[in-house]
Amino acid sequence: MKILSNWLRAYLPNLIVDDRQLAEDLTLRGIAVEGIFDLGAGNGSLFEMDITTNRVDAMNHYGVAREVATIYGLELAPIQVVLPAAKSSQKAFSVQIEAQDACGRFTARVLRGVTIAAGAAAGPLSKEVVRYFNLLEQKQILNAVDATNYAWLAMGQPTHAFDLDKLEGGIVVRRARKGEKLRTLDGVERQLDPEDLIVADHAKPLALAGVMGGWDSMITPETKNILVEAAWFDPVAVRRTARRHGLHTDASHRFERGADFNAAPVASAIVSAIILESGGHIEGDLVDVTVAALQARTATRKSVSLALSEVHRHLGTTIDAEGISASTVEGFLSALGCALVSDAAGNSASWQVTLPSWRLDLEREIDLIEEVARVYGYNRFANTLPAFAGAIRALPNVAAESVIRRKLLASGFYEAISSTFCSAQDAALTAPQPGLAVPVGNPLSEEAGMMRPSLVLGMLHMVAGNLHRDVEDVRLFEIGTVFSGTTERVEERPALSFGAAGAAPQAGPMQPGRSLDFYDVKGLVELILASFRTKSVIFDTFPAEVGITPAWLHPYRSARVSADGLTAGWFGQIHPKLAAERKLKATVFAGEIYLDRLFALPVAKPAVRELSRFQPVRRDFSFRVPSKLGWSQIDESLAALATKTIPELIDWRVREIRQEPGVADEYALLLGATFQAQDRTLRDQELQSWSAQVVDTVSALGARLRS
Repeated sequence: MKILSNWLRAYLPNLIVDDRQLAEDLTLRGIAVEGIFDLGAGNGSLFEMDITTNRVDAMNHYGVAREVATIYGLELAPIQVVLPAAKSSQKAFSVQIEAQDACGRFTARVLRGVTIAAGAAAGPLSKEVVRYFNLLEQKQILNAVDATNYAWLAMGQPTHAFDLDKLEGGIVVRRARKGEKLRTLDGVERQLDPEDLIVADHAKPLALAGVMGGWDSMITPETKNILVEAAWFDPVAVRRTARRHGLHTDASHRFERGADFNAAPVASAIVSAIILESGGHIEGDLVDVTVAALQARTATRKSVSLALSEVHRHLGTTIDAEGISASTVEGFLSALGCALVSDAAGNSASWQVTLPSWRLDLEREIDLIEEVARVYGYNRFANTLPAFAGAIRALPNVAAESVIRRKLLASGFYEAISSTFCSAQDAALTAPQPGLAVPVGNPLSEEAGMMRPSLVLGMLHMVAGNLHRDVEDVRLFEIGTVFSGTTERVEERPALSFGAAGAAPQAGPMQPGRSLDFYDVKGLVELILASFRTKSVIFDTFPAEVGITPAWLHPYRSARVSADGLTAGWFGQIHPKLAAERKLKATVFAGEIYLDRLFALPVAKPAVRELSRFQPVRRDFSFRVPSKLGWSQIDESLAALATKTIPELIDWRVREIRQEPGVADEYALLLGATFQAQDRTLRDQELQSWSAQVVDTVSALGARLRS
């Protein structure tokens, strides 16, 4: 945003530092000045500023002047507006707040007999408006509109002026009714949603509250009577209304970030004074309607305890010998608008701090400590490391995570990180069970209004981002936390998500290239589960009509993996509808593994034995095996034989298996067994004895040696 140094100096008559030093000192305190432009003799400088979203109080000249006064210990001139006496009115103007969850304050002032003109300069305030607007290259429209623009540039409070003669009855702040329409100031007729917060009269909508006024009640050169509005609207309500209609205005920008609850009467006075300089008078007193619940949440919040010892503990030592004293803390916080009262015991080193209405980002003691550090200057703290006693304790699942991470990296995947938040639509699509997604209390946007119940859509967003930037082969994974439950009780659990598209890694230079397929992904899942000691791993699929497969997976090209009877995850090709929504032309595979269930299993440790320098001996055995006898039973029996009786039996595997024509109840199995000793060359007598035991073990299961 643009800030005039001369406008700042109007609020700080004792400011003596030059503009460049002022810009540097503001930047060091987090109020960043990104550019300085000289406006010529007597006009000062134009600051191009980058104000962070949590500092809406500094998105105006008076807010920045408050920061300057705090830095240099100067007196900040108050905003004082003297209005002419009002003419009596038999009846106060009617204002009613129906949507008391979304509008905390609404002020209305009636001006009659006004003169509407372009660039009027009838008095000192109007001349000031013209001068500052010219320096800012701010477009001048009509004096009433310019007055509202001046108010938010000066003190950050959006206001609005209605043509009073076009209003029917009084003002009602409410939700829109089904079927209502409103033509806004940009000339667009909008179909209102029942959730839209609007300002209306007794017959029709007048404005999208906190976003944009309406065409039918706007100020024109023919306007004679005006209603000046200054209000406080809930950030979430304004944000939702603005997003629904695709609007982003100066007013919505400030209301979405939390305006000052107490600024409305002052802003109304500024606007009224500028308009009245061209003629007219005030009728009746200022109508000021407040909602106690929202006032308590903003302007009259509970005080916060602050101790000097905590300031020193968190901030450490300074390069200045005097350090941060109690008077330093009191001076900084008082200048920022806080009211400090020593604790009941009279200890000057601790306070109860009343928070200013314009700083909704201050909530806890640590926030106040951060303000002290910011104003004091981070460059004035000594470079010291905090003291540490004790030992580093690893998180309980760090070893298991490390094993999984190494295997995925070795498989050609890259680790990525996605946002912890998602939209309500994405949450509904990926939540394991309906209604378990956790909403965020004060979301930054509707796209980040829920805690993610799954890593999948974040992974797909990253895969799509790479594919859309001409990255042909994408292989990503993320290990993170997912959330379920309610706002009051949030449950967290670890999860793993992976996404892949493009070509499969080549086994060698002579191997032909091919695209990734379902079985590549299945192999990756098998590799992950092999990191844990499981009794059984089962892959199964379900018909689409059963409705078990997650909505983000292709109903016929996906599978579930279970470990020891519990669902360990899902994987496969993403749903065609999801791919179409993200404009994905390549085939994308994705999966999610529930790590909390795998972490309950012991990590499989690799068994290592010393290599023998003696010759191994291989023997092959041909069996006829009943069809009901599976390899797993043979494998378990031979493993028991090797463990208990023949440690020299180091390997056994299927060499060949086939179904002979005309024989349905059995199959042919060629079994290979390898014997090797660590300390000697094996003798024929030993090999004959061990081979006989292998045959006996397999025969005991129902197989028979072929003659």
